Amino acid sequence: MINSSRLLFQANSSFQRNLLVLSELFSKTIYTTRNSRLPYGELIDTRKPSSKYFCQCRNFHLSSNLYKKKKTREERKQKRDLSLPESNYKKKRVIQIWIGMTVRDLAESLGMSIDDLQELMTFVPNTEIYNKPSSKIDNFATLQLIIKQLDCRWMLAPKNIKDRVRDDEKLSKDAVRQPPPDPKCLVPRWPVVTVMGHVDHGKTTLLDKLRNTNVVQKEFGGITQHIGAFLVTVNDKKITFLDTPGHAAFSAMRMRGASVTDVVVLVVAADDGVMEQTDESIRMAREADVPIVVAINKIDKPQADIVASFNFGVLTGTKRMLLQRGLELEEAGGDVQVVPISALRATNLDQLIDAILTQAEVMQLRADPTGRCEGVIIESRNDPKKGKMATVLVQRGRLRVGCVVVAGVAWARVRTMSDGGGGATPATPVEVSGWRGNVVPSAGDIVLEVASEKKAKEVVEWREAQNLLEKAEKDAEEINKKYEEHQMTHRVKMQERRNAGYRTYRRTGLREKAPDMSSTDPQLTIIIKGDVDGSVEAIIDVLMTYKSDLSKLDVAHFDVGQVSPYDVTLAEPFNVLDEAKALAEEKNVRIHSFNVIYRLIDDIKTEINKVLPPIDVEEVLGEARVQQQFIITENRKKVPVAGCLCYSGELRKSALFKIVRNGTTIYDGKLESMRHMKDEVGKIKTNVDCGLRFADASVIVEAGDVIMCYQKVKQPQTTDWDPGF
Repeated sequence: MINSSRLLFQANSSFQRNLLVLSELFSKTIYTTRNSRLPYGELIDTRKPSSKYFCQCRNFHLSSNLYKKKKTREERKQKRDLSLPESNYKKKRVIQIWIGMTVRDLAESLGMSIDDLQELMTFVPNTEIYNKPSSKIDNFATLQLIIKQLDCRWMLAPKNIKDRVRDDEKLSKDAVRQPPPDPKCLVPRWPVVTVMGHVDHGKTTLLDKLRNTNVVQKEFGGITQHIGAFLVTVNDKKITFLDTPGHAAFSAMRMRGASVTDVVVLVVAADDGVMEQTDESIRMAREADVPIVVAINKIDKPQADIVASFNFGVLTGTKRMLLQRGLELEEAGGDVQVVPISALRATNLDQLIDAILTQAEVMQLRADPTGRCEGVIIESRNDPKKGKMATVLVQRGRLRVGCVVVAGVAWARVRTMSDGGGGATPATPVEVSGWRGNVVPSAGDIVLEVASEKKAKEVVEWREAQNLLEKAEKDAEEINKKYEEHQMTHRVKMQERRNAGYRTYRRTGLREKAPDMSSTDPQLTIIIKGDVDGSVEAIIDVLMTYKSDLSKLDVAHFDVGQVSPYDVTLAEPFNVLDEAKALAEEKNVRIHSFNVIYRLIDDIKTEINKVLPPIDVEEVLGEARVQQQFIITENRKKVPVAGCLCYSGELRKSALFKIVRNGTTIYDGKLESMRHMKDEVGKIKTNVDCGLRFADASVIVEAGDVIMCYQKVKQPQTTDWDPGF
């Protein structure tokens, strides 16, 4: 046995010999015929078995050009990565930022002191205003420039805001309700009654008679579009009434009215009976666990049907319909009082008042008139002269002029109240002015009294920050959800490509041009402005039902306010400023003002119809029936001609023609020739024979085929949106 790692032999010219290459990589052991060691440097003759030393030799090729192993995908990728210059982008430090972060938060995220950060900010333009640790950096581009100065990367991290808030800021700064009062402090109070029912069943007329006013004439279209809250004194006893709209679009208002009331007066018209919004009012009262007093109105009408009666074999009495809805009337052994009234003629209104007061006595309503004030926003609006106004229903304490209150993200030092300045006790509705902030308080917001304006501002800022945080988290969840949906779709498409035989990096031919992502679909952009928050809310609820593939409806903005030249959008529905009108005409912006929600929705549907492109509609001009087909010779060619009789309308040569056989269209196109006898004509009238030669000479007609002459006309489209009324 010998070991060698070099070429040790040379060829001899006397005879042909093979060179045996001994290498540690291939063969290290050689066996001879005599089982002896091969002397160092000895040559071996492989042709003569009788040679002194005989063995079988292999020729090994050491050149790399003769054999090359195929590299794997990982090896090719590794070589490609090594050949590229290494990027420093991934090595940069990642700085987490978020919307609304302060200078202190940015310093903590960067891991540097506030002084060093402010010195760094001197090299970034427009950062002079952020001179305090608590200053909010509201410009996102400024944050990016600051981080770029440190040669770092940034990452938006909305979920990490809570972890980066200082310990003293982790405590909630929100204003909360007071603990339950001491039973010894409770005193009797009058009831809060909400009048509910179907539209045009007489709710507002009933309240007019109770307070000797005429609200119906003030309401546009004769329907209520706000929640009216007022105090009525009857027989030295007070009752607070809330008038809710009965229209289908104001469902949120009815729910809000049912949640703050003690008793629900359900108004049902005797001539109509239980309707859609009546059922909804019953359901809302049950969900709020509020007792119901039924007032069957319009008993003076001839069509009034209070008790049971048969109409085409169907039991249609109003009381029977109420029983079918699950209301246990007193007549049937239940506890629901029923009072037949006529609001227009003031019939039995005293009985209705007695029923309400009786129900209130059973409930033993009490409240705490001491301590800080608590209440709820019933309605809010933006008055051109008085500013932001809100109707507040006091639920606890006493609301006085000068009190500082917060509601949602708005706060106010009460400037004026509609009660005359004596203060509002529990169950009293008052209209309050003096609201501050960017928005008016929303209907349904809880009103809480705080110690000072400083505390009110602190509460509002904390709530705004919480709203931003919740919005950022919802946006992040939505983004992640859409990303997962995109990934799932992408995986399915890639799997389909693999199943079809496509593989990565096997593109052939030119790359397809990227599609144009700009949308060309018809779209109507609108901005909604209302007199009060509840009306805007109802309009938005109706617009949320829009689902149509014909066009898009984009609500760019909605708010409560008045038209101004700033954005040509802030409008009080009954008064548009002249400056805004001029600016709107200059910028081709249409301003439409409405008093009733019906007309607003109808106008939106009209505007949607205007943006829809017209469609081609076939207008039939005449019809003919094939009598027979005959062949003529023209330019030495035989062409078929259909001999027809026009039996309806007229045939025009310039129009389009269809050949219908057994209900199936076999040809749709133009004519080449139209003849009567031997004359070329342009029109064939009813009951006239003619010969028709079509542009397609291969068309074969049969006796009995119907020839339809038509033209395409443009017809405007109409939206298929059904708002539900």
